[in-house]
Order: sequence, then C-alpha cells, then structure tokens
Amino acid sequence: MGQAGIPGTPRVLRAMNDRAALELLVDLGPLTRTRLGELTGLSKPTASQLLGRLEAAGLVRGVGSVTGRPGPNAQLYEVNPSAAHVAALAVDEEGITAAVADITGTLLGEHRVRARALDEDVARRTGELVAEAVRGALAAAGLGTGDLHRTVIGTPGALDPRTRVLRYAPHLPGWQAPGMSEELAGRLGTPVVIENDVNLAAVAERHAGAARGEDNFVLVWIDEGVGAAVVLGGRPLRGATGGAGEIGYMPLPGAPLARGGPEATVAPDGGGGFQQLVGSPTVLRLAREAGLPAGSVHEALDAAARTPGTGDALFAELAERIATGLAAVVAVLDPGLVVLTGEVCRAGGERLRALVASRLDGLALPRPQVRLSTVEGCPVLVGALHTGLADARDAVFDTA
Repeated sequence: MGQAGIPGTPRVLRAMNDRAALELLVDLGPLTRTRLGELTGLSKPTASQLLGRLEAAGLVRGVGSVTGRPGPNAQLYEVNPSAAHVAALAVDEEGITAAVADITGTLLGEHRVRARALDEDVARRTGELVAEAVRGALAAAGLGTGDLHRTVIGTPGALDPRTRVLRYAPHLPGWQAPGMSEELAGRLGTPVVIENDVNLAAVAERHAGAARGEDNFVLVWIDEGVGAAVVLGGRPLRGATGGAGEIGYMPLPGAPLARGGPEATVAPDGGGGFQQLVGSPTVLRLAREAGLPAGSVHEALDAAARTPGTGDALFAELAERIATGLAAVVAVLDPGLVVLTGEVCRAGGERLRALVASRLDGLALPRPQVRLSTVEGCPVLVGALHTGLADARDAVFDTA
C-alpha cells in the first residue's frame, strides 16, 4: 500500500521543515541556503525548494548576499518582517502603554495613553482607551489596524477562567465587565489575550532575564501592589479563579487583613496582608519615620544606602518583612529560584537581595536561589510581546 495508509505525510513533513527553517531564521538572522541546509539536515535541492516555497508564501525574503569569499556570492534569506505584527499593552491605574512589533520581534512603535475620568459607561470608555493606545502605537510604526495579527494585554488582577471576568483588580474600573476580551477583539480586529501582568513579567524573565531556561521558579513583584507568578513545568499556575500568586492578600502577623470585617484596614485596591507590609507606600512611610527623604522609593532607598545606622535598620526591617512573606511561599512550593522585581526590589538592588536571601535561609527549610530581575525596560510589555509573538508564529509559520 505504500503511503496510502498515512495520507498527507509528505505535506506534514514539509510543514515541519518549514517551521524549523523559519525558527532558525528568527533566532539566527539571515542565512544562506547552504547554511540553512546544514542546520536543518536538508539537502541543497530540498533547502532550495523550501526557500522558494516560503518566499512565494511571503514568509521569507532575500536580503543581500555573502561577499568576500571564493565562488559566486551566496544569497542571504531572512524572515519577512511584514509577515505578521503583534501589539502588547501594559495597563496600570494611570494609563495604558502599547507597543507594536513585527514577526521578528523588532519593536516598531510605542504609545502611551493617560487614563482620563471615566463616564458611567466605563466598559465602553475602557475599550476606547485601549483602541486609542493601539492606534497610536501603530501610527508610530507606520502601520494601520489591518496590519495587526495578535494583541496581548497585561493588567493587574487575573481573568477568572470560568466567568472570563477580571478579578483581584478593583482599582481598574471598567475592566471587570463581562466579555471585555471579546469587546476589545471586536474593536481591534485581532484575537485578544488578557493576562496577569506579573505572569507576563515572569515570561520576560524566563525568555531574556534572570530565569532564562528555568522551568520552575517564582517571580515576586513588589511595587505599590504585591503579587507573584508561579511557573511550574514552564507554565504559569493560575488556580481555580485565576488568583494563584495573589500573595499581596496573604495574611501575615502584624498586617491588616484584606477582608477582616469593619475594623480591617485595606489598601485602595483591596489589598491587605503581605502587601501592607512591603508595598511601596509602606516603604515610603518607614523612610519618613526614619527621617530619610522619601519623594519616591528610589530616593528613599538611595538615601538609606548612604546613611549608616538609620539606613541599615531600614534595609534590615524591609528584608525581614519580605523574607517572612517569601518563607510562606517557599514552604508550600519549594521553588529552586525566586526572582525579585518591581519598584521596591529594583530600588533596593543587590543589597536588599542579599539581605532577603540571608533572612530567608533562617526562615524556610528549602533554600532557593534569590536573584534580581535583569529584564531591561518594562517587563510586562516585554512578556506581552513575547507571548504575542509566540502565538503569531504558531499561526503564521504553520504552512500545513
């Protein structure tokens, strides 16, 4: 019967070779036909047919040639940057930042929209702000909405996988409307993914930061809000309601409860517990009580680093508080690595990291490595772009 029993096998093999070649061109940049054949194990005729097929499909293009060596010049090929474009957005209380990249990952444009007073139809206004941010980024890139293939949005809180409603972010009015992702997809004309911002920061660290190559780790974000991303087997742990990693609500000794009755004290976003012990407003308060300048967290911890005695005490207190919260996380998950990020951790730098690691050794039996974030720029945008690019490549590079 020959191959009659497995119809389509040659087509599937061609698609697999196409995908392997496209990934190599993304990772390594322009390659000659000969070099691509060597890397994929394909013969020269087969590599030529592959490149011709991909060029006809608009997925690769010729880009110059290799010169300065014996024999005829060899044509170089690269992934066609215009094969697909993705948008990434980072949402916070003050506004929305959007960035657009081509399929190779090259950043083409960015735009920031400040949040404005919302009218009674907050869901509609939220959609308008998102669309405005994306249109601005596309305009900066010289593109139109028809050029966009995927959109990934990072927000505080998380989508409940059962109801598709955003939870754990009451400080973002309008985002809790049912069907928000569908509403935005209709406005933008692309599939839309709404993802927790800290989970996206973990994607960024695993792709190009302190957790590169790690399949199991915890990223802890300490800023005005506090949260964690738990990565197991290379995938984020989400939980039944999407709330895995919402450690800002974790009850700890000395902190008000997030939901503790009429006498409980909570933050504007509903946080309590761990968030009230280590969030940036608390760091500023501790610095002011110590007599240090505290116009920002960076100013406060810079001043503490230059002030023996008082500053040492502030660092020690903050490290003890952070380590106490981390000890609960480490005791349950036993990660091999904890990555610290967010304004507080970045401002505290290596000194704070070392103190946290030292305190954690005395509080938890497991002893994970503790590293600072090494992602440049906004980790949420970096993670959203990487997520969008992975999704777009899965679709566009599938030639089957």
